[in-house]
Parts: sequence; structure tokens; C-alpha cells
Amino acid sequence: MKRFAVRFARTTEMTLLVICVVFFVGLVIASDGDLLAANSLRVLLQFLAVPVLIGLAQMVVLAVGQLNLAVGAIGGFAAVSMGVLMAEHGVPVFVALLIGFLLATVAGLVNGLLVVLTRINGFIVTLATMTVLLGVQYRVVGTRTVDDYPQSVKSFGSHAVFGVLPLIFLVALVVAALLAVMLRRTVPGRQLLASGGNPIAARLSGISNDRSVIIAHTLSGAILGVAAILTVASSPGVNKSIGGDWLLPSFAAPIIGGALLTGGSAVVLGTVLAAFIVRFVDTARAEFSLEPSWVNFVVGAVVLGSVVLGQLRSRRQERRTVLKAPDAAVAGGVS
Repeated sequence: MKRFAVRFARTTEMTLLVICVVFFVGLVIASDGDLLAANSLRVLLQFLAVPVLIGLAQMVVLAVGQLNLAVGAIGGFAAVSMGVLMAEHGVPVFVALLIGFLLATVAGLVNGLLVVLTRINGFIVTLATMTVLLGVQYRVVGTRTVDDYPQSVKSFGSHAVFGVLPLIFLVALVVAALLAVMLRRTVPGRQLLASGGNPIAARLSGISNDRSVIIAHTLSGAILGVAAILTVASSPGVNKSIGGDWLLPSFAAPIIGGALLTGGSAVVLGTVLAAFIVRFVDTARAEFSLEPSWVNFVVGAVVLGSVVLGQLRSRRQERRTVLKAPDAAVAGGVS
């Protein structure tokens, strides 16, 4: 237990946890304690659920060395589909939400299949599917806002356990926990990380890199399906702008959380903590009446800094490996 505590204290997650605590304490002081009120905490956590999920959706694709630019388009398309089905076609709530979830999952699956079948970089593939889905989203909802769906959906989005913990936030945490178990404790999850970390070694070990890419994109779509459900439940209505501001936060959370753009890393806890930090930045903007553009500026700067630091760490690790290699060779020759 002590060894684990020492190891955790040196991780990126521990650093992020400390930053979260400092941020929270600072905001509590700046708000004269108003942030500790039950309603303030509930609102803070309620608007954190979707950023956590879209960060995880991007993280699982980054784990295989891919990018998903269609995060917002998949989630927005699924969300407006659910809203229109319930409000304008009288589809039962459960069926409409299930259809929207399946649409997002299938969209993720299609992304994975296109990457594998065409051998085109995921950046280009998801850019294309993003454009297509944005057009479909506009076709489905047009310029109107759909909000006439059953009150039970909105009640689910506003319900809070003990008056503080929003149910939708707890759903996001459950998804994060299931994803962590899947990546660390199941064979497909470990194979996915192996494919992202070293595709050549994975293939020599009998692992299908193509299958890992498909699984990663499909998982990403499924997580976005859950994010779409929570969006419909927590928003006053859905329209063509849903998902339009998801792209930057989807990259910010996993990259700040320690994910490598080259793949092979699963930073579920880091992604969740980084989503907290981004949310705290937004809260600080509102508290100090700053321009909304400052949030994007700060988040973008932090993401860029995280990428640069990640590259420096990777190069330093490579140099250490090269320096150790001759010693290992000499030792082998002596024996």
C-alpha cells in the first residue's frame, strides 16, 4: 500500500489532483463560500458530465494512435435524432434514446471501418464523416430548437442524489469506471493498448491492429451516444449547434490528463481530473466576468504545453534507452 502511494504521488494524476484542489479552494475563496452551496455544487457537477464523456471518447481513440474530429458531429447528430423522435414522432423515451445511442455507436463503427478499409489517416476520415454528419444534423433539425419531449427526460437530467450529486454526473463516472476496467482488465482492452503502443510488436504477437482500431472508434461512438443522452436530458432543447463546441474540450481533457498522441496510453483518471480543471477555468471566467474567449485561449495554451512536455519526456526516455543499450550489449558479451 505504501509503495502504491509513493508511486501515485509521482504520477500525472496526482499533479492534476493537486491542481484541482488548489483551483477549487481558490474558487471557494473568490466566491466567498458560495461555491460550497448545494445548488452551486450541483450545477458545477451537472455541467461536468458531458465534458468527461467527450474526453473519454477522444481518449480511447488516441489510445490506438488515432484522432476523432467527428466527436461533436456524432454526439450532436445523435442528440437531435433523439429529440426529434420523441417530440415530433411520438417515439417512446426508451426507444428514442436507444436509437440515438445506436446511431452514435454505428457512426463510430463506420469511422473505424473506413480507416481500416481505406488505409487513410483517421484525421482525414473523421474530418469527412464530421462534415457529412453536420449536414445530416442540419437536415434533421433545421434552424428550429426541439424541446417538446417528455418531462421525464428533463427530470432525469435535473435529478440530484442528496440534492448535490447530479444523476447524469454519476452516469459519467460509471462510464469512466467501466472503460478503465475494460482497458486494463480485459483482453480486447489490453490488445487495444498494445496496438497503440507498438503496432509492429502487437502484430508479431498475433494481435489484429485493424480490429483494435475498429473497437476504439466503436467505443468512442458508444461513449458519445451516452453523452448525447445526457445532453438531451440536461439541455432545455436540442438544435443544430449541439456538439459544435465539443472538439477542443475532447482533446484538452485526455492530453492534459497525460494521453500520448502516439498511442498506447489509457489515462481515464487523468482525463476525468483534466475535465474538472477545464470546468474550473470556465467557472473562474464566470466568477471574474472575463471574456468567454479567454477560456479557449487558456485551454489551448495548456493543451499545447502538455503536448510539448509529452514530446520532451518521450525524447528523454528514448535517449535513456539508447544509452542503456550498449551497456546491456557489453553485459551480454561478458556472460
